[in-house]
Amino acid sequence: MRTIGLIGGMSYESTADYYKIINKLINSHYGGHTSAKIVLFSVDFGEIERYQSEGKWDESALILIDAAKKLESIGADMIALCTNTMHIVADDIQENLYIPFIHIADATARRIRNKSITKIGLLATRYTMEMDFYVDRLRSHGLDVITPEVIDRKIVNDVIFNELVHGIMDANSKHKFVSIANDLVSKGCDGIILGCTEIGMLIKSEDIDVALFDTTQIHCEYLVQQAIR
Repeated sequence: MRTIGLIGGMSYESTADYYKIINKLINSHYGGHTSAKIVLFSVDFGEIERYQSEGKWDESALILIDAAKKLESIGADMIALCTNTMHIVADDIQENLYIPFIHIADATARRIRNKSITKIGLLATRYTMEMDFYVDRLRSHGLDVITPEVIDRKIVNDVIFNELVHGIMDANSKHKFVSIANDLVSKGCDGIILGCTEIGMLIKSEDIDVALFDTTQIHCEYLVQQAIR
C-alpha cells in the first residue's frame, strides 16, 4: 500500500471527511483491521482564507508548497489538497515535488466523462466558479461547464464560508442550494459538481434529479485507487 499525503485544514470539517472516507475504502478493499497509510499536514485556514480574500495567492502557494514538501520528506507517495479552491496553486505545488500531485478536478472530470455527461453545472466558492484555474481544467477534459448567475454565486459562496466550513447545516440554505442546482438543470446540465469539499455535507443525491458529483468522495476514491495499485 502506498502512502497518501493530505494537505488539510481548509476546512477541518472536510479534512475529517477525507480521513474517514479513505480509511473506510481501504478497509473495504483489504478487510480485517487494515487502515490507510496517511500523512496529514493541516494548515491554518484563517491564514489561507485571509490571503484568499486579499488575492495573495503567491503567499498561499508558499504555505502549501512547504506543507507538500514536508509530507514528501516523511514518506508520502502522492500529495492531495483537501480543498477545491486552493487548486489555484496546484501547478506551483507539483513543480516543487518529485512525487505526483493528484488533482481533484482531473479525478472529477474523468468520473463525469465515464457517465457520458458533457454539460455540467458547478457549485463552489466564488473563486472556483469565477476564476479560470478550475473551469478551464474541467474544459480540458471536454466538459461544457455552467455556473450559476452572479447573485446565486454569492449565495453559494456565503453559505460555504459562513456555515459549512463551521459544520453548520441549515435547512433554508439547503433549499437555496437545491433551487440553484435545479436552475442549472433547467439550462441543460445533466449533472452537478459539488465543487467545494463541504457542499456534500449539505445536499445529497436524492435532493436533485440529475447526477451529483461530490468532489470529496470522488477525490478520495481516486486516491485509494492510486494507493492500492
